Amino acid sequence: MDKNIVNIINSESQTADELRVLFAHMNAVDIADVLEHADERQAVAAFRLLDESVAAEVFSYVAQERQIALVGALTDFEVKEIMEDLNVDDMVDLIEEAPEDVSKRVLENVSPEKSEIVDRIMDYPDHSAGSVMTTEVVELRANMTANDALHTIRSSGVDKETIYTCYVIDDERKLIGVVTADTLLYAPLAEKVGNIMETNVISAQASDDREDVSLQFSKYDLLALPVVNRSNQLVGIVTVDDILDVMQAEDTEDFEKMAGIISDSDVPYMKTGVVKHARSRIMWLLIMMLSAAIAGAIITTFEDAMQELTMLVVFIPMLMGAGGNAGGQASTVIIRGMALGEIAMSDIAKLIWREVRIALVCGLVLGIVNFGRVVFMYRGSADVDSILLGVVVSFSLVVTLVVAKGIGCTLPLLAKALKMDPSIMAAPMVTTIVDCTALIVFFSFARVAFGL
Repeated sequence: MDKNIVNIINSESQTADELRVLFAHMNAVDIADVLEHADERQAVAAFRLLDESVAAEVFSYVAQERQIALVGALTDFEVKEIMEDLNVDDMVDLIEEAPEDVSKRVLENVSPEKSEIVDRIMDYPDHSAGSVMTTEVVELRANMTANDALHTIRSSGVDKETIYTCYVIDDERKLIGVVTADTLLYAPLAEKVGNIMETNVISAQASDDREDVSLQFSKYDLLALPVVNRSNQLVGIVTVDDILDVMQAEDTEDFEKMAGIISDSDVPYMKTGVVKHARSRIMWLLIMMLSAAIAGAIITTFEDAMQELTMLVVFIPMLMGAGGNAGGQASTVIIRGMALGEIAMSDIAKLIWREVRIALVCGLVLGIVNFGRVVFMYRGSADVDSILLGVVVSFSLVVTLVVAKGIGCTLPLLAKALKMDPSIMAAPMVTTIVDCTALIVFFSFARVAFGL
């Protein structure tokens, strides 16, 4: 964002013609960024100066908070002009998130046909392919010639989301093929579309989860994906720009859950109030605080052992920290693999065996280093055998890592089997369980080794 341009708009020193010239040499995304950071009143005034051909595009890139402000400040005629040019999927996003009065005003200023399409898309479940698709798609017939298809694209393509990929349907609107614009351009003008179209069509059901749809984009390097109903009738398409937003939203949601944050990912950090931030984080902090009582109870159980050998307390933070980190590493890798479709429930035995071996390698290295450190620190001590203490701590560390990685890789899979979000089984939950396990392993082994 160019702060100088924002200052120009806010200063009110520029004439309308000068601002029009300025905007004429800017990309729609950059204009939206400037309007978003300008003073609200000046942003509305500047938006009114935009050429009708780019106003809707700029509006689609403006942050939702500023979109709502623009709708509230513009006249009905201006709102109607923008909404008629705005893509359906962008309009649906605005209506779903805007206050009721703003949503109502938007719907009152669109054509009945477009309003009907918006209602149909909003009927699809949240997080489904249908909820992020657009119906603005170029439709062709198999009996058309390449020349007819090109005329169709020229006449109707201006209002479509994309013209690069066109979809071939039959008389019942069933999807039977796809053809790209470059294929049509290079084909003989008299060639039938049915002869040059691809019939092996990759598509998604309208009810499919949008995260699964994003995996299809990644797997097949798609620019657009047709969406069909259960009868294989074409109902819309999902485009790559929308799926990038989906990927960002899903990744953000997963990261927040893995960190124990329950929040509205669509709201930018700097625009979220302090109280709302605190409310989104306090639940897991309370759970972690209360779970610490369990660890305290375990320590109390072994109080007699600590009284006889007080130096055992020194190693508690190291064991709990190592175990928590190891479990968190395993759960993060497994959750990411599940999100990418690389790991399934049937892989659980292989996963556990793999993570156990990883834990043994890591534990061996950490154990050797820790053994040397303990022996060096407590050599010549009259209270304890430094070698035996090193063995106890190192052995406990290895067992803790094995248990931690085993728990870290199985909890996300267990959550998925129970129809829960695997992300909630990440660091906070794993750390709680592993901390308790580490304490039990350490003190139990110390009791046996030192006869406490």
